[in-house]
Amino acid sequence: MTWRTSISRSNLLVAGGVGAGAATLAACGAGTTSNAPTTATPSGTPSDDVTPSPEPSVTDLSESEKVVYFSNWPQYIDVSKKNPTTLGDFISSTGIDVVYTDDINDSNEFFAKVRTNLEQGRSIDRDIVVLTEEGVQLFIASGFAAPLNKELIPNWVNLLPSLKEAPFDPGREYSLPWQSGFTGIGWNTPLLERELGVKKITSFDQFFDPKLKGRVTILSEMTDSMGLMLNWLGFDMANFTQQEFDQALEVLVQKVDEGFIRQVTGNDYIAALDSGDAIASIGWSGDVLALGKKFGFAIPDSGGMLWADSMLIPSVATHKANAERLMNYYYDPVVAARLVEWVQYVCPVEGAKEAMEQIDPDLVDDKWIFPTPELLATVSEFMTTDLETSLAYDRQFQKAVNT
Repeated sequence: MTWRTSISRSNLLVAGGVGAGAATLAACGAGTTSNAPTTATPSGTPSDDVTPSPEPSVTDLSESEKVVYFSNWPQYIDVSKKNPTTLGDFISSTGIDVVYTDDINDSNEFFAKVRTNLEQGRSIDRDIVVLTEEGVQLFIASGFAAPLNKELIPNWVNLLPSLKEAPFDPGREYSLPWQSGFTGIGWNTPLLERELGVKKITSFDQFFDPKLKGRVTILSEMTDSMGLMLNWLGFDMANFTQQEFDQALEVLVQKVDEGFIRQVTGNDYIAALDSGDAIASIGWSGDVLALGKKFGFAIPDSGGMLWADSMLIPSVATHKANAERLMNYYYDPVVAARLVEWVQYVCPVEGAKEAMEQIDPDLVDDKWIFPTPELLATVSEFMTTDLETSLAYDRQFQKAVNT
């Protein structure tokens, strides 16, 4: 196994629920870089009313401009100075350059950055973006996502059957999963052992131990933090009421007000773990596990969350066909296995597990990459709602934890 040190990330449903998706996931094989483009300016958050997109005033320039602009979360793709990378091989085999930007740290933050241009039908200098389930739902419902031309993505048939339907995107007309993973608790083992005398955290009772006060973080993604809090209090993240949500949020806000929680943060939580500023975090599996052997990750006794992030093409993309060719490339099982070897997340591509046998046999039995039914039984997905309800929950959460 290759360990990497840095920042990484990551909500998609397994259609039909965890039970329906468990067997399939267990059997699965479940360029150029730049700083963020600056053409779009922040304009509110997804919690505000969204103006439907007009007809985009852009043209697909794929034939004349052999390039694709790809925005993703930090450290969510393989990087190497010594060995060929998946992006490098795509560029050399197709002649299509990739301008890759790791500028997505939080779904709300990203949407605010590009919202004005989307609403005005102007380019956002991105042809592919990788977003959480909530971000994908928002783009699609607002008319900001372009329908996929499956003729240019024949490898999409390799998508796990359990992921081919999604409540926010029936038939996967607009999006394809990039990676899947788990939300649980991550920790810095030496610091945890020094403070609590244990080598792992198995519950939120430990997470909120007075000895860790001011040394834990939670995620700014509402579904991740609230999902785990709901389960800890004996509710069900997959099926809860407004009253139960209010109760869980009240407890979480109390922890913030009492100084237990050091930070409510996006993808950069992992830097605090790595530096020792934080001892434990609500976090994402691949992020923490990829830091190395000094760090640990577990699903708490009360249960964790299963999610996936998906690729989509903005309605204002100027290199749509090139973007679809890149999507197709990453659904080749060998390419998918090379990617997951580095990012340490759950692969959504059938055949990747078999391909991994030739790439890194040690990872074939890694439950965090190719989950077992036993692991999948400990997680669930956040309750599916319509866009209006989802935005209302997010607005309530963001207002409460950021005031």
